Amino acid sequence: MKTQHSFRHWQWRVIVCSMIGYSMFYFVRKNFSFAMPALSEAYGITNTSFGVILSLVGIIYGVSKFINGFIADRANARWHLVIGLTACALLNYAFGFSADLSRMLIGDGPDFVNLMVIIMAVLLVLNNIFQGCGFSPCNRLMVHWVPPRELATKMSMWNVSHSIGAGLVSVLCGYIIGSQFSIGSTQPWQWCFWLPAIIASIGVFFIIVTLRDTPSSVGLPELPDTKTELDGDDSPEAFKAFIRKRVFQNPIVWMLALTDLFVYIVRFAVLDWGPTFLQNRAVPLSPQLAGWTIAIFEIAGCAGMMCAGWVSDRFFGGKAQRVCAIEMALVALCLVGLHLLPADASSVLVLILLAVAGFFLYGPQALLGVIASNQVTKKAASSAVGLIGLTSYVSVIFTGAGLGWYSDHFGWDSLFILMAGVAVIGGLTVSVLWNIKDDGYIHEA
Repeated sequence: MKTQHSFRHWQWRVIVCSMIGYSMFYFVRKNFSFAMPALSEAYGITNTSFGVILSLVGIIYGVSKFINGFIADRANARWHLVIGLTACALLNYAFGFSADLSRMLIGDGPDFVNLMVIIMAVLLVLNNIFQGCGFSPCNRLMVHWVPPRELATKMSMWNVSHSIGAGLVSVLCGYIIGSQFSIGSTQPWQWCFWLPAIIASIGVFFIIVTLRDTPSSVGLPELPDTKTELDGDDSPEAFKAFIRKRVFQNPIVWMLALTDLFVYIVRFAVLDWGPTFLQNRAVPLSPQLAGWTIAIFEIAGCAGMMCAGWVSDRFFGGKAQRVCAIEMALVALCLVGLHLLPADASSVLVLILLAVAGFFLYGPQALLGVIASNQVTKKAASSAVGLIGLTSYVSVIFTGAGLGWYSDHFGWDSLFILMAGVAVIGGLTVSVLWNIKDDGYIHEA
């Protein structure tokens, strides 16, 4: 009884503290989207240039997430997180000085802006390399502390950390830009990087103090009924063979990865370009209201993730893929509704439809990783999620450079109908997995 009570204490401590720790990564990652309009106004940087940067760093993040997935399955999760968040905070401090560095190198000549764009791109690439140290170790923590039969519910709850981080930084940066916050000769866009970096630095110490790795690291037994082929031979050779079989040669993992690609195309279209789109409507929103609108999209996503996980375990017997297929269809309907709204439609209507779309979209975002983790077991969960992450971040080729170029040439009129089509394709893809088995563990007859 004492052991069970201690396990529950540590389980919830790991869930809650890793949520807080991971949300800090978003403070030093999604702040760039809110700085873009201010940077464009101050230096004349085009949407195409921003789009190229977003595509580049997104691909880098996907590759980093892929590599860190394999590292996470063999590394200590706490220190993995600490290294990543520390580097991201330092790089965000540096980003606020990108204009000063460009001016120091070549002055205010004709190539000033071009060099500044290059400096920003380099810093963002480095930032996204270390951003890959965020989700994978957290996924390792979850599959080691939460049994498969509870993973959809608790992992969906944990995934709220995405929305907490993105939502809070949206509000923070929206007010920084909207109120023209500055100190001395600094500019508001610089504080979109410095203030989040300060918050992330506090998060580093929080992770060190509160988190631990697996149950055995605090003297507790590992989860029952999670036996795998690796339990008798955990050598590097056996691990590589296990990864090859369970991850790279597993068609279920590849179908989940393809579905996640479509989910992320829709998600990033809203998160990366939403602030710019909302401030350039026929009835434009202020930077503060645009920030709150994206934050509400994230808040609705929080509720949607938790609801999707609970519904999967309660009504679908843990078959989360069925919930994903249904919710992607509902996302498409919401986006069609946004497309049909007149250009001068009330901001309240836009906000409501975006919120409902976020509610349904974030269910699949949370559940696809749960399905993969259960299929490949806790021994390869982060590796599988890393592969899915790499595939999903191919989306930035479309949402970054693609939508940046599209908006410069054709405007935003067909954005939502385009995303509705993507959501439909995603729903059809995951529906192929409707009847797969629940997990990949060895169950005694």
